Amino acid sequence: MARDASAPVIVRVQHEDFDAAAETARLTAGGAAAGAIVAFTGLCRDEGGKLAALELEHYPGMAEAEIGRICHEAVQRFSLLGVTAIHRVGKIAPGDNIVLVIAAAPHRHAAFDGASFVMDYLKTSAPFWKKEHFADGRTGGWVDAKESDDRARDKWA
Repeated sequence: MARDASAPVIVRVQHEDFDAAAETARLTAGGAAAGAIVAFTGLCRDEGGKLAALELEHYPGMAEAEIGRICHEAVQRFSLLGVTAIHRVGKIAPGDNIVLVIAAAPHRHAAFDGASFVMDYLKTSAPFWKKEHFADGRTGGWVDAKESDDRARDKWA
């Protein structure tokens, strides 16, 4: 059974950090229908001490629209009660937050599937670009998309 299109979908692209607990509270405020909340937080890795920062850029307006489209599809597909997707841009240090996806659902399987679906499509469909800044002062090129991300997305087709 598909959920009503009025289920909250919160999408932000921002430079500032986020608070996963506060965002979960915001998504679930005013309702007790959720039986499950799945939150995924993606962090910047240090790549074994080699990386000083990851620089993220996006296509303003288009990135938010695509993430919103993905989240609305997840709401319909998995009967979610709501979704939050926040993606940071700018220079991000190892250990810092990059992305947050929260899915609220009546049952755990829908929440897990919804969060995974959003992340798998966000990684491959939303217009973001990553550049590596190394600890030795070098700047790498823009990071190519990974085939493993495409395979993860394709499992939902």
